[in-house]
Amino acid sequence: MSGPSLEYRGVLSINGPIIMVENVSNVGYDELVSVKTPTGEKRLGKVIQVSQNVVTVQVFEGTTNLSPSETRTRFLGHSLEVPVSTEMLGRIMNSYGEPIDGHPRFFTEEKRDVNGYPINPTAREYPKDFIQTGLSAIDGLASLVRGQKLPVFSGPGLSHNELAAQIVRQAQIRNATEPFNIVFIAMGIKHDDADFFRKSFEETGAIKNVAMFLNLADDPPVERIITPRAGLTLAEYLAYEKDSHVLVIMTDITNYCEALREISSSMEEVPSRKGYPGYMYSDLASLYERAGRIVGKKGSITQMPILTMPNDDITHPIPDLTGYITEGQIVLSRNLEKQGIYPPINIITSLSRLMKDGIGKNNTREDHANIASQLYSAYAQYNNVKSLVAIIGEEGLGTHDKEYLRFGERFEKALIKQGRNENRTIEQTLDIAWNALSDLPEEELTAIKPEYIQKYLHKTDAEAI
Repeated sequence: MSGPSLEYRGVLSINGPIIMVENVSNVGYDELVSVKTPTGEKRLGKVIQVSQNVVTVQVFEGTTNLSPSETRTRFLGHSLEVPVSTEMLGRIMNSYGEPIDGHPRFFTEEKRDVNGYPINPTAREYPKDFIQTGLSAIDGLASLVRGQKLPVFSGPGLSHNELAAQIVRQAQIRNATEPFNIVFIAMGIKHDDADFFRKSFEETGAIKNVAMFLNLADDPPVERIITPRAGLTLAEYLAYEKDSHVLVIMTDITNYCEALREISSSMEEVPSRKGYPGYMYSDLASLYERAGRIVGKKGSITQMPILTMPNDDITHPIPDLTGYITEGQIVLSRNLEKQGIYPPINIITSLSRLMKDGIGKNNTREDHANIASQLYSAYAQYNNVKSLVAIIGEEGLGTHDKEYLRFGERFEKALIKQGRNENRTIEQTLDIAWNALSDLPEEELTAIKPEYIQKYLHKTDAEAI
């Protein structure tokens, strides 16, 4: 790579956040670049493409006021690095890991490459151990497991921000001796949403275990590409060097992908589906695959990316590609939101593929897997009955269908619906589930072992009396 003393004057072209510099030798992909404006202001950029004669540079702070003839560039010989420290917990940082909360700078000598270090697949451990979010619809039916990637698919205007804040406040690994921390990464969010998150974490005291990386909607889109990588770099440091269990929440992945599309367009690349770059799959994978557990390391990284589906379309490229890379999804429902049910989680389309590895005896409770299967089956039947009601009316239903109608209504209002500050244990969630199932005849509970029905259903009935 080139030495930092060599400075190039003038650029070939400027297009959006992209500049092109010609006649440069010995530079590498992702190399950091110092860009000096005609007024002497310094900005950072990185090499995103190298051809025989031209190097393409992405300028983080944008290219406003740059002049093709007067702009000077210096190639620094290394990738972008961000500070890492346990002192970053309880703090709010920008896309580069620098504090923006008005408090003094944290003391750290350590910096890490923002792109992280590749993990040998053979060094990965299979995700396991239940993470309790305190939200019944997730804990009971789409359980989060330590080391998992479990995205939230939402829609514009739905209560995904409230859901994210509640998970940050309540998430815990029960019986774990290692510390549990949250890295909260916000990309392209509005100022009022940023204030909501900040106040929510500060007022409840959750902020002391949270490192918050904030990229606002009016910040340069290029910085949106750096923000999740900076946050994940800190998460890797906390997990694999400080033995913490880290939950990473990233919102909103859609804003990230829009920035990716904008930069791709500036480079005049051939677009793929809906104008997004063809490499969006591998780019998203470079974020999601930084979650996991490593053999011999006590710590772990669990991810919950949040994305808003344009037009509530789950087949849109962003949720579609995310679904291929991750291990399930939590899907929010506009219909439930309209009914005043929070969190509006649609359990029929939600799924956690690793749930079976984190529940059951010694993790949650012995009846958990059976209960979840029965609830999915019974709720699907309830939705069929609801469709029938729309045609023939409730008075036209038989006794059997009315029982499922009663079950579904109680299930939505008692188990899915809960307060924005209500933190339920998994035992409370399972007891509520048994209560809802008590509306059905015992012979309908075909997914549950008879000994569990005897042990838990009758106990619930007795308590209700």
